[in-house]
Amino acid sequence: MTISTARPHEQAHFYARLLGGRVTVEEEADPGDPNGITWAQVKPPAGEAGMTINVEHEREWTPPVWPARAGEQRSTQHLDIQVDDLDAAVAWALECGAREADVQPQDEVRVMLDLDAHPFCLFV
Repeated sequence: MTISTARPHEQAHFYARLLGGRVTVEEEADPGDPNGITWAQVKPPAGEAGMTINVEHEREWTPPVWPARAGEQRSTQHLDIQVDDLDAAVAWALECGAREADVQPQDEVRVMLDLDAHPFCLFV
């Protein structure tokens, strides 16, 4: 999965912390990137199977709006993350820097927003 962002370094480290993974690659930036990184990769802990997340700099980044509204930037993907304890998972996501979306459509699901407002769902 690839996530576009204005700040790939921060997003990569956010997802690595949130998911217990590791940032394995950070490529140096072009002159327009204030963070010094244009692309980063997050992998599961060494020796474990799991999804790889690529995080790339998007110069013209516009955060998505969730839920979608006509005429607004829409999210093109989102992660669904199964958890054992929803309250604990929400607390951990908040500690990592996420925030809860204003709209929560289901009791057993929490829609969270990452550092750049990409939605992701925690569910039991």
